[in-house]
Amino acid sequence: MRKDITLVAETRETRGKNAARRLRVEHKSPGILYGTGGDPVALTLSPKEITKILTSSSGFNTIFNLDVQGQITPVIILDWQTHPIKGNILHVDLKRVDLTKKITVNVPVITTGEPSGVKLQGGHYELVNRSVEIEVLPDDIPENFTIDVAGLKLNESVRSKDIPMTGSMRLLSDPELVISHVVSLRAEEEAAEAKAGEPEVAKKGKKEDAAAPAAKAAKGAAPAAKAAPAAKAPAKKK
Repeated sequence: MRKDITLVAETRETRGKNAARRLRVEHKSPGILYGTGGDPVALTLSPKEITKILTSSSGFNTIFNLDVQGQITPVIILDWQTHPIKGNILHVDLKRVDLTKKITVNVPVITTGEPSGVKLQGGHYELVNRSVEIEVLPDDIPENFTIDVAGLKLNESVRSKDIPMTGSMRLLSDPELVISHVVSLRAEEEAAEAKAGEPEVAKKGKKEDAAAPAAKAAKGAAPAAKAAPAAKAPAKKK
């Protein structure tokens, strides 16, 4: 989704780990801009502004304006790295966007309502996949797809093909991809039991395999263990 946001960035000449550390000390983040329409450009960005965009309602699908030395370019955040503990932005990849051409994005799927298969039939509701991949013009990117699952009965599912595509949208995910479904609790228990039993069966088979050579060896040694017949006592002289 395109938003009226302009992020100012500066070009940077220095690269490498030491240069990146110095930027972070100054509360800045290194980044790179690439894509059709120009050469790759190394940038210095505000991690605070990037975080605001990523945590907005449109998230990483937000298309915004990037101002580099007065040149305005529509861009999208393609990738980013965060600190594993602190969570702050370490690096950002930005891609130029041609507003006249379709791009590929993953759009979150949100479900609403309580399925009748849960409320009336005692089933268990599961959200299997939380997003779908679509091809769409930049200005038509939706924040999310919202699906009402109140009518979902036991053993019924919502698939990606059930999500309405409007405007320039085209579904790229497998049409049969399950978004959510209602299953019986017994089926859930049986699946869990089967999964829990798999390692045990494998372990048992291993023991049997390991015991087989030993049993074979013991069987082959049996004749050798047979005691020799006792020698007759010498006859007494008369």
